[in-house]
Amino acid sequence: MGGLLEMLTKSGLADQAQSWVGTGENKPVSGEQIAGALPDDTLRTVAEQYGVSPEQAADQIARTLPRTVDKLTPSGEMPAGADLEDLIKQQSL
Repeated sequence: MGGLLEMLTKSGLADQAQSWVGTGENKPVSGEQIAGALPDDTLRTVAEQYGVSPEQAADQIARTLPRTVDKLTPSGEMPAGADLEDLIKQQSL
């Protein structure tokens, strides 16, 4: 999951990502922000897998990723071994 947080941080979403890991309120993120943060091939693969457009996939990930990260980090710490692919696969588009 560290790779995911690094991608989000490089895309200007550090505050949002840290809020999901932390124990406070989760800050929202938009589909456009997710699309800008994720590699194009990752977003395309997810979209194809679920039969939606990349924009729809990004919007759905934006709605569910904060909750997913929050659930994986109940104590405010990142679990070892979790990565972007695992988190994306857990999304139910």
